[in-house]
Amino acid sequence: MTPGKGRRSRARPARSSTAAQPRRSSPRAPIAAVGLAIAASLLPWHFGALAAQEGPRLAAGSADAVRAARAYRRAHAAPILREFMELLAIPNVASDEANIRRNADWLVAALERRGIDARALDGLGGPPPVYGELPVPGATRTLVFYAHYDGQPVDTARWTYPPWQPVLLSGPVERGGRPVELEPDATSDAIDPDWRIYARGAGDDKAPVAAILAALDALREAGMAPTSNLKFFFEGEEEAGSAHLAEVLRANAELLAADGWLIMDGPVHQSRRPQLFFGVRGYTGLQITVYGANRYLHSGHYGNWAPNPALDLARLLASMKDERGHVLIEGFHDDTAPIGEEERAAIAAASPFDDRLRAELGLAATEADDAPYLERMLIPSLNVRGLQSGTTGPTARNVIPPSATASLDIRLAKGNDPERMLDLVEAHVRGRGYHVVRQDPDSTTRAAHPRIARIDRSPGYRAARVPLDAPLARDVIGAASEAAGEEPILAPTLGGSLPLYLFEEVLGTPAVGVPIANHDDNQHAPDENLRVGNLWYGIDLVAAIMTM
Repeated sequence: MTPGKGRRSRARPARSSTAAQPRRSSPRAPIAAVGLAIAASLLPWHFGALAAQEGPRLAAGSADAVRAARAYRRAHAAPILREFMELLAIPNVASDEANIRRNADWLVAALERRGIDARALDGLGGPPPVYGELPVPGATRTLVFYAHYDGQPVDTARWTYPPWQPVLLSGPVERGGRPVELEPDATSDAIDPDWRIYARGAGDDKAPVAAILAALDALREAGMAPTSNLKFFFEGEEEAGSAHLAEVLRANAELLAADGWLIMDGPVHQSRRPQLFFGVRGYTGLQITVYGANRYLHSGHYGNWAPNPALDLARLLASMKDERGHVLIEGFHDDTAPIGEEERAAIAAASPFDDRLRAELGLAATEADDAPYLERMLIPSLNVRGLQSGTTGPTARNVIPPSATASLDIRLAKGNDPERMLDLVEAHVRGRGYHVVRQDPDSTTRAAHPRIARIDRSPGYRAARVPLDAPLARDVIGAASEAAGEEPILAPTLGGSLPLYLFEEVLGTPAVGVPIANHDDNQHAPDENLRVGNLWYGIDLVAAIMTM
């Protein structure tokens, strides 16, 4: 079932004649200060008061909670979207300290309006994480919901509409989606789930915040309390590399103690089916530069005599990976954790999508003789992400370049150590006859070694993976199945990299990924967006998890 798929309605064009013009926001009611209006109309009493009641209250279960979430979002669709758009209107690049603080203040206030004890934590040199907690009397489990409120930098000239002026469109902009007017009292039945909200952070990663807030409202209105103690951790530095996250987690280890983390980041499956992920790849990288003559040489005068570093580098890279996609570096796979039976079952269940994905990407074949996509995510990868030597096109010259550089990234599987993987690559380079240096070689080094490679190593972090048969994993699978109406696709490991190992190593807590964004949300790119139906699914999912 496609997330949020429900009754469709025709997009209602905005009334203004200028509404459909590019680079202009759609006409709609002002969103400034709408949070206070929403608080007044939707939150007549604190959610926390319900959780703290000692008398009888409605026992919540995931099925009841999903029904409550759907009823709530049907009745309050417009206020939910307007509050979300208010948050999206605050610029959120991690280096923009003033606006990052505005985001944090907004989040604290939004949680407090719902009776959550919330505050901004000390970022210890980075943007402040926002923390909130809701203790539930009698609960024996504590869950932490994670999202990040910062976003990637933007090149506004490449956006169809300004990135921090959220606009609601009748569909994807590349398919002719046009601005539509959101009526103040619109229910979800009047809103096509395929409508899109365009803004930086819409899909990555403010949508989970909107889903969490609406799920809390839905349970409150239905008189239901969560079955677990709830904590919330909204990071403000994820897109800048989470440089201070480990330190913040260590400093707040007691505060953040829990039985499991729910990582609300990333997209659903490319098929639009809901997806859960139980691990992420780790990451490290390096740059390799090989050298020829100490200056450009005329290819007519010196070709076939002077070594060509571009060709040398091509041969070196080709020696690292064969044509079937198998990495040839000795020991590269030795430390990789084996794939369990539960993981193999999940891979087999998802494999039929591989053919559609190849067709979508214009690929006749993929690596390892069309090995299943999810299986390839469970082993380390070696990727050439960039090459540079000389020039091409109209600026190409008949020269032998003096150097050639390749930038490589290594996505790590569970069991791989970042430094050891870099050591293995470096040993392979040495084994091909190269003298390895850490800076550009001087004349003495050049005279002593016919083959020289400069290697610049990047720091990295390990992969993390929770077994699919772990108690937390099983409970989340059940809750997600209730929210989606079918069992979601289970990805043992997400292709992207997040520092999830920190939750395991610093806090000793397992983490499961519960993404809600559409797979075509233009994450990190211009025209980032969120499909409205995916937000509806997110609200249902959060409500189900809170009551599982």
